[in-house]
Amino acid sequence: MTTPTQPARTPLNIFVTGTEGYLGSLLVPRLMKAGHRVLALDTGYYRAGWLYHGGEQSARTLHKDLRQITADDLRGIDAVVHMAELSNDPLGQLLPNITYDINHHGSVRLAELAKQAGVKRFVYMSSCSVYGVGGADYVDETSPVNPQTAYAECKTLVERDLKLMADGKFSPTFMRNATAFGASPRMRFDIVLNNLSGLAHTTRRIAMTSDGTPWRPLVHALDIAQSIQCVLEAPLEAVHNEVFNVGDTAQNYRVREIAELVAGAFPGCELSFGEQGADNRSYRVSFDKIATQLPGFCCEWGAARGAQQLAALFAAIGLTREVFEGRGFTRLKQLEYLLETHQIDRDFYWQDPFASALTRVGGLS
Repeated sequence: MTTPTQPARTPLNIFVTGTEGYLGSLLVPRLMKAGHRVLALDTGYYRAGWLYHGGEQSARTLHKDLRQITADDLRGIDAVVHMAELSNDPLGQLLPNITYDINHHGSVRLAELAKQAGVKRFVYMSSCSVYGVGGADYVDETSPVNPQTAYAECKTLVERDLKLMADGKFSPTFMRNATAFGASPRMRFDIVLNNLSGLAHTTRRIAMTSDGTPWRPLVHALDIAQSIQCVLEAPLEAVHNEVFNVGDTAQNYRVREIAELVAGAFPGCELSFGEQGADNRSYRVSFDKIATQLPGFCCEWGAARGAQQLAALFAAIGLTREVFEGRGFTRLKQLEYLLETHQIDRDFYWQDPFASALTRVGGLS
């Protein structure tokens, strides 16, 4: 059996979307190191977000909007890994119509084009956020979904629509990731463990506004990349039209536990908690299925080790508060900036800001 650290027995031509993002910048070098050939796609919204130099290999990249892909772009491709969606909940609330346009309709259209072009495998990056508000028990892949945001609802809609497309010639797999954490060249500081680590390093203080009682499952970005490679290299019958929660059952934490682990990785960090918060999303997730049914997969990272990794990285690069709070590492800030500066229009298509400025002032003589 091929393991994630060995060269693939049968190299695949893989089309990966969102390759200049938080997860994509870790996934592409891994796939190429395994011997696969990667064609990348990224629209470039987050190019300002380079935190450090990383990634041994880069792939040929189509700098193109997901919604403008054609079937010809996918000719000769064996598998698609689709990650290029608008991410996180505040963004979905800012412009929910655009979230549905890109995350739901754009993703389904990509799958339809892939099937039309003869692509056999389609790996869709979903999210454990589809479970929404859970009860006392652990949820698993058979549990009802209960999305609480536009972002999570789009994930459920794409899963629903792609499952209906599955047949003997087109094989989708759905990866419901736990909340990601850990170092990436294209860093994100708008996800919980990374955000708390940035606060701990730059301010030496974590002041929680809630009591931290809600549950969250966590998974390191490198373990997500490993899971994708395992799906791509697994026998088709093991992953055809299957849903996998991506993570480790032992890595379910209350938010206060995450804060305590982070504070412990940054000596001298003060930690305090507030009252019960308004965010009622709380769920514990079982990851038994991926541990037992996906060949070669096993999480290698926990939250404590991830916080220590970030502490070492931030010290090495001299992370400042200005950089930590910069727009390049928070999805909502960056997209608001692109909108305000007229670099993207209200439909999130790129436009020429200089031409837009000339139009607003009536041109230059």
